[in-house]
Amino acid sequence: MSRAARRRRRLLIASAVLFVVVGLLLVNAEVVTRQSAEASGNPTLPLDGGNIYVRQDGPADAPALVLIHGLAASTRSWDALVPLLTKSHRVIRIDLLGHGQSAKPAGGGYGMPEQGRRVGEAMDLLGVGHATVVGHSTGGAVATALAEQRPDLVTSLVLIDTAPRLDAAMSSGGVGGLLYAPVIGQLLWRLRTDSLIRNAASTAFSRRDYEVPQAVVDDARSMTYHALIATTQTGDDYVKQRALPDRLIPLGKPLLVIFGEDDRRWRSSSATDYRAVPGAKVELLPGVGHSPIMEDPPRTAALLLAFTASHTTQAH
Repeated sequence: MSRAARRRRRLLIASAVLFVVVGLLLVNAEVVTRQSAEASGNPTLPLDGGNIYVRQDGPADAPALVLIHGLAASTRSWDALVPLLTKSHRVIRIDLLGHGQSAKPAGGGYGMPEQGRRVGEAMDLLGVGHATVVGHSTGGAVATALAEQRPDLVTSLVLIDTAPRLDAAMSSGGVGGLLYAPVIGQLLWRLRTDSLIRNAASTAFSRRDYEVPQAVVDDARSMTYHALIATTQTGDDYVKQRALPDRLIPLGKPLLVIFGEDDRRWRSSSATDYRAVPGAKVELLPGVGHSPIMEDPPRTAALLLAFTASHTTQAH
């Protein structure tokens, strides 16, 4: 066989291998993107778009607190905080669509207004006429959307490390941004390990040596790729369309903003943007990062309880 023939043969083999690899990547991207899951928790509420998992603690006749977790989290992110609240409040936790033990459809339903509407419907089914609504991170955008749609349900709002606008973001670096790249993102999702998830989740805490709880890793792993990407994109769109302080100003709801001074995802100085909301109270917690509800439950609970004592009316 001549040298030219051998060269052509090698090129043909390389082209065939490349074709197969590209084909496999495209198939993987399609499969990963179309993944879905039914609700696995009990009890769940049957709502449009998929069943939603709920948890309730505390006296049924006490003022209601509705807790909404952040991106890639679940009701479990509030576990350390809830026991500090239940002596005086009926605490209701909801797994957002695509998260925790709620349904994870491959279609739509992940927009902040849709998630907010779903929380409102859950409150209706639970017989909650009004409540203080608390949102952590992306959950704060959902809480804001709920207040925009159903001001009758929201007595007051607490936003915990929720970015007022997208320019508050700090550079994340690493491979996190590649998750959103077509084909490559789906491959990285397929290859993710607990170690990689734990490393990505570490920015949610103030110290790089913070031991990320296994529950945080498990919650992230339980998501589908579509739910993660759709929630992220629609959350960004919601804040991009109109900054949260601008959405909150016309609502006239009492507002408490809690931010960890050492937040590594959003600039803590951006919390001052919420002072544009008349009467808003802004609290910065030294030595705490993006997740005060896990890093310092006592201080977070004390602020929350003092706020609700001033602004919450009896809810049934």
